[in-house]
Amino acid sequence: MPSLAIQLEGVKKSYGNNIVVDGLSFAVARGECFGLLGPNGAGKSTIARMVLGMTSVDAGKISVLGESIPARARLARVRIGVVPQFDNLDLRLTVQQNLLVFGRYFGMSAREVEAAVPQLLAFARLETKADAQVGELSGGMKRCLTLARALINDPHLLVLDEPSTGLDPHARHLMWERLRSLLARGKTILLTTHFMEEAERLCDRLCVLEKGHKISEGKPHTLIDEQIGCQVLEIYGGNPHELVTLIKSYAQRIEVSGETIFCYASDPEQVRQQLKERAGLRFLQRPANLEDVFLRLTGREMEK
Repeated sequence: MPSLAIQLEGVKKSYGNNIVVDGLSFAVARGECFGLLGPNGAGKSTIARMVLGMTSVDAGKISVLGESIPARARLARVRIGVVPQFDNLDLRLTVQQNLLVFGRYFGMSAREVEAAVPQLLAFARLETKADAQVGELSGGMKRCLTLARALINDPHLLVLDEPSTGLDPHARHLMWERLRSLLARGKTILLTTHFMEEAERLCDRLCVLEKGHKISEGKPHTLIDEQIGCQVLEIYGGNPHELVTLIKSYAQRIEVSGETIFCYASDPEQVRQQLKERAGLRFLQRPANLEDVFLRLTGREMEK
């Protein structure tokens, strides 16, 4: 059995003159959560579709679960569970019926599907909603049902395209809990996201993307330490360019985005002291995060 669940080598994809994925290479080991992190338009969903064999590549090679894609995509997909960016549940059916019908797409017998459904309902915490119409569910319940549906065939690999999009904080944390339980069971996850916290919490490694280019790859906290390696002081409420001249000698690096100054300093208190006479300023001191990595590498904040 191959040790790699996914391998991309020099993959390219364009639509007309628009280059969506440009010479991308990465490998995902079995049992890890690998994240594709970037703003909308970075190519994340296109990469997910190419991995599933739903979108052809212009150049390069893709292997998934030991199968060449797209030539043998159908053989790979029987061992893959998919959570699309937007729910495509059948609103005419009940929660339980959605699971029953989907299982038959994988050639499972009625007995096999019926045996799996109670566990999946429990996994999604939808036991009491088994006979409810899908249209009656909250957004968070629908996303959990979509995740449960992706597990009907007990897949080796899960491809999750923005799984927590549109969820409120409580539902998002429930989704993350469910995903961590899957990783603990040895599942492999390919996750696309633009949520910094989601990537930091779930991903063993991630690939930071911008306009189809890989701009960095590694473990989340390693990337933060390598690229930033200090505290961040955000400063609002004044003329950024005027303030920068006062603090630049006390900072390791300074980025200005709109009206916000991002000051990276080993001793943020020294920076505060230089600005203590300035009225109306607001400060937020925090640890560095993946958004700072993106800003460091691209010169701009992550666009949602």
